[in-house]
Amino acid sequence: MTDKKHNAALLFADGTVFLGYGIGAKGFAEGEVCFNTSITGYQETLTDPSYFKQIINFTFPHIGNVGTNADDVESGKVYATGLITGVDITEPSSYRSTEHFDKWLQKNNITGITGVDTRAITLHIRDKGAQNVVIQHADSIEQINFSELKKRVDAVPNMEGTELAALVSSNKKYSWNESQFDFEANKYTKSTGGKFNVVAIDYGIKRNILRNLIQVGCNLTIVPAKTTAEEILALNPDGIFLSNGPGDPAATGSYALTTIQKLVESDTPVFGICLGHQLLALALGCKTTKMKQGHRGANQPVKNLESNKVEITSQNHGFVVTRESMGANVVETHISLFDGTNEGIKHKTKDAFSVQHHPEASPGPTDSFYLFEQFIAVMEKRKAKNGKAA
Repeated sequence: MTDKKHNAALLFADGTVFLGYGIGAKGFAEGEVCFNTSITGYQETLTDPSYFKQIINFTFPHIGNVGTNADDVESGKVYATGLITGVDITEPSSYRSTEHFDKWLQKNNITGITGVDTRAITLHIRDKGAQNVVIQHADSIEQINFSELKKRVDAVPNMEGTELAALVSSNKKYSWNESQFDFEANKYTKSTGGKFNVVAIDYGIKRNILRNLIQVGCNLTIVPAKTTAEEILALNPDGIFLSNGPGDPAATGSYALTTIQKLVESDTPVFGICLGHQLLALALGCKTTKMKQGHRGANQPVKNLESNKVEITSQNHGFVVTRESMGANVVETHISLFDGTNEGIKHKTKDAFSVQHHPEASPGPTDSFYLFEQFIAVMEKRKAKNGKAA
């Protein structure tokens, strides 16, 4: 890239500037910057609804090496607003690739910057904390007005206090029967029916979570984020799933907490992941707080306090449940070995549990897949207690 001239800029809210080269669509990208340490799964990451209104600094240099395809997505669109990479997008070398990554970015109107020091950006986030940024990709550096960029970044809403789940949630109820990918057949398999009827509340749900629930034997009905407890219970679920999603959990809690409290009190088993974990905690009387830098990557160590085992997990969150807010009915089950923050809880007497990390592992390791099986076991136990055959 030494023979190129800069045509892109990254401006932090604190005034820090990085110059580089534009990738994807020309234009602007605005949002909260975060760094992701995964070495694979950039397409899954960018299409994860939990990244809505965020710009991702990829610390792994080889972004683009597996190209893109229609199967490795976690939703129907790209939700991240922009991206940062250290080196030029690499040429695809996967037999499954159908389109170059840069062309995919352009098609989805996603703006990014490359040729910048992603390690320096990561250290800046670690030192100064998460903050808003703006990227401009122009024809030349002379077209970039830094005073205008400063106005743009100052106008970006802060993530703290912002409700985003309702904006990414489906607006209607639907069913799902897609299971895991069959590499020999080169397609996803379909379920012919499971043992347990599960209602998943969509706060920004990832497709691979749904596939994992299908894999362990669930029949799935997905409902919008603002569906009431009465509407959910009228579907006679054996279990209820609280999904991942973007934004401040306390803001989403303004409409979600009453619903979740009623669901827990109904004695229907409840399982939550990521935002769903935070919402369950809030419904049980806990509090959440914004983290300085968040956890995002596929190599995050978590200790299961019940099994005393360490799991390597996939994570994506910028808020955390505070340990000091946990009441007598809340039991901590998992902690981060990076910084000791909470990674999981369960109710002391109800069949309700949740984790901060992502056991569906897309991308990431599958150490925590057992949590889906744990959900099945809880539903089996509940059915047996109620005298129903599983």
